[in-house]
Amino acid sequence: MDGGSRWRGGRTEHEAPAGTIGTDESGKGDYFGPLVVAGVCVPAGGREVLAALGVRDSKTLSDGQAERLARAVREAYPIAVVAIGPERYNALYAKVGNLNRLLAWAHARVIENLLERIPECREAISDQFGDARVLERGRRISLTQRPRAESDPVVAAASIVARAEFLRRLDALSARFGMPLPKGAGPPVLAAGRAFVARHGADALGQVAKLHFRTTRQVTGAGP
Repeated sequence: MDGGSRWRGGRTEHEAPAGTIGTDESGKGDYFGPLVVAGVCVPAGGREVLAALGVRDSKTLSDGQAERLARAVREAYPIAVVAIGPERYNALYAKVGNLNRLLAWAHARVIENLLERIPECREAISDQFGDARVLERGRRISLTQRPRAESDPVVAAASIVARAEFLRRLDALSARFGMPLPKGAGPPVLAAGRAFVARHGADALGQVAKLHFRTTRQVTGAGP
């Protein structure tokens, strides 16, 4: 941004007096890996640019498509990411005891980080995960939450950035522990969890997994 009137991101530049922040998360339903919340701040007219890039809900994209589009979004617009690794996630979850409260904190942090850089953004849109509210940091910004918010290209762009970051960090954990850590929470994850415990021990699970999932009891033999 130059003098508060121009938006720059990578190779593109856009004139915009105001804009919209979209936020979304990835990793919420994945046993292994972090919880990642990302935000993208897009000026007026940016939705058309995102649509032209092929941006849509990350759940409809392959991993490769999400990673490619995430690079394009990062080059086009300012982004912010809060990534909560498994160990920190488990500590925070034990403290707050509620996933929606943890999500609310992470989304708020992403919005505030973007507002520090791009104060022209006047509204934020996210998927529905808790009570809508108005955040204030130097100026007020309206936060709208709605189901299937990824239908908005601004939120879809955030979902893509979040997913790409989740995949990158999950791959790093897999490399660190020398074994594949799959996405999701189905049978392949259960098999991988048991293999992880056999190799590294149950005490190490908290370094790679979200321990409040029922999967933890299943892989450690503590319950169904």
